[in-house]
Amino acid sequence: MSTSRTRKNGRKSGREAIPHSAGQFSAIAVRRSYSGVVRTREYLTPSEVERLMRAARKGRYGHRDATLILVAYRHGLRASEIADLEWSQVEFGRSATLHVRRAKNGKPGSHPLRGDEVRALRELRRQSPDSAFVFATERGGPFTPDAVNRLIKRIGARAGFGFPIHVHMLRHACGYALANAGTTRGAFRTGSAIDRSSTRRVTRN
Repeated sequence: MSTSRTRKNGRKSGREAIPHSAGQFSAIAVRRSYSGVVRTREYLTPSEVERLMRAARKGRYGHRDATLILVAYRHGLRASEIADLEWSQVEFGRSATLHVRRAKNGKPGSHPLRGDEVRALRELRRQSPDSAFVFATERGGPFTPDAVNRLIKRIGARAGFGFPIHVHMLRHACGYALANAGTTRGAFRTGSAIDRSSTRRVTRN
């Protein structure tokens, strides 16, 4: 038995009864996309993030797009935080650091950058030396949050996932990895969890 309700925007959400054993059921939240495809979770696993990055590398701006996915995942960035990220927030050197300005009243913080991120960002900087923004469009300007989301959706479609992909799933993927490492939800939502953790811990299964 299942129940559902229709939202104003046409999406359906609800709870469906899933059998665990004979005579026992447990309700789980189910989300539906606009196309009607059922999506039972809102995060990606680390292996799925890697799969998304592999698909991104095959595109016209493969290095930029793969780096965007990596940085968004490692640091739990929202679409607006990705779009607004400037080179002035990236500190190269012996203790490479990403200075994150959080949206939605989040707490800003300084996150360590791992070697693969530093190498990817240096190459991206070499490719776009005149842009103030880390992730620049073909014309050299910044993305809009909607454009970032559309980009990730296209890459997700190319990657052949059996469910729709959106950019916020990368932030949730970071939270998923942090939760597996024992971080509380409250600490993640304020940004303090990522600030205190090394990015190596963030991506651990």
